Amino acid sequence: MDTFSVVSSGAADTSRLAATIAPILRFGDAVILTGSLAAGKTHFVKALANALGCTDLVTSPTFTIANFYRHGSGNLLHIDVYRLSGLDEFLDLGLDECFSESITVVEWGDMVAGEFADYLSVKFDFLERDENQRKVTFSFVGERWASEMALLKNKLSGF
Repeated sequence: MDTFSVVSSGAADTSRLAATIAPILRFGDAVILTGSLAAGKTHFVKALANALGCTDLVTSPTFTIANFYRHGSGNLLHIDVYRLSGLDEFLDLGLDECFSESITVVEWGDMVAGEFADYLSVKFDFLERDENQRKVTFSFVGERWASEMALLKNKLSGF
């Protein structure tokens, strides 16, 4: 598994990361986001939605569990599994029926990552030396991202 990290120095950098990833994504893709509270996961999704051309208001689905945002001929499906008790509760939502026609982004996604054959993992970690900086680590599971990681790493080499 290829893994690489970059440093985001604030919200603007996190937005640039999302804008760099957006053109690579296609319907059926999943992005699993992990990291501490307030590490930048929801900001990343807002920036990603903007980069994909979504005009809907993007909000955290912490209490609604899932939000759909229209773009192009499909959806950006934004899921937050923080409040779910486990995998069974996630499966009971029936959202898997929407995965093929959506780009799916899951906050706190470790719990449900195994439900996706292929996914890009984006982990946000605070850096102790500066409260605004985040170490953002990219990794993947599955064949879909094996060929894309070198491209992504190259596009993000300026960070």
